[in-house]
Amino acid sequence: MPETPSQTIGPFYALPDGLLWPDGPEVVPANAPGALLLRGTVRDGAGDPVPDAVLEIWQADERGRFSHPADPRGQRASCRGFGRCGTDPAGGYWFRTVKPGPLPTPDGRSEAPHLDVTVLARGMLDRLITRVYFPDEEAANAADPVLSAVDSARRGTLLAVAEPDGLRFDVRLQGDGETVFFAL
Repeated sequence: MPETPSQTIGPFYALPDGLLWPDGPEVVPANAPGALLLRGTVRDGAGDPVPDAVLEIWQADERGRFSHPADPRGQRASCRGFGRCGTDPAGGYWFRTVKPGPLPTPDGRSEAPHLDVTVLARGMLDRLITRVYFPDEEAANAADPVLSAVDSARRGTLLAVAEPDGLRFDVRLQGDGETVFFAL
């Protein structure tokens, strides 16, 4: 049977009311040490901007600590570690955050610094989950167990691009150049 509207994520939410809050994209204050801007555009399969998507990021702080009591390493994180931003009419979004530290894996290796990203948008039956890796972490990215498992021809869709005033990470929901999304 076909899906019914009650089974989709959107457009049942109204931006900015409901899901967003004023400091949602501000994971850290502008004057925080190491603060950086991450900007991008969400595009659909035809390459058109998606003006009503919501992105969430969650991350460790610069020491690799999470702002969660279940982080077994103690020492609370220095930042909230979570942000939420709706896209503008041109599909643009932004976050002010810090570059997270590497994370330990259960087998004793390390994951490269990265941001976890969720994308919600109208007509989607489920959220999409991806990661943003940092372009100045070549060695760590090469050793990252998650990034290494991605087809080498598609890894570039998970790498942010350095810009003079921060980083850029565009999200392509489907089609040519589709961002790699993970099934969790």
